[in-house]
Amino acid sequence: MSAAKQDGGSGSAKDVLARLADVLEARRQGADPESSYVARLFQRGTDAILKKVGEEATETVMAAKDGVPARIVSETADLWFHTMIMLAHFDLRPSDVLAELERREGLSGLDEKAQRRSP
Repeated sequence: MSAAKQDGGSGSAKDVLARLADVLEARRQGADPESSYVARLFQRGTDAILKKVGEEATETVMAAKDGVPARIVSETADLWFHTMIMLAHFDLRPSDVLAELERREGLSGLDEKAQRRSP
């Protein structure tokens, strides 16, 4: 599979996430909640956003249990989208998460988990 195909099209996956984060921020700052789903979700606040992330996580797990690749991809996209709304709500960006993943790269999962428990 080509790199462009792996990351979903032209440009890097990092670029796609950054562009989407920019759109979400624009919706958060100035879109009309009457005409924008994202603006409406931001307006409803933390609990509504977190509830939606939880719903999408459950739907992703159910899709994975069903084992239908297209549905797994679709539900994961929904989960990532709503997780990005959550990040924006807390003034965070995908680059913050990517930096954390990069920090963990090459580190044993067991070692990383032990580091989180250390004072």
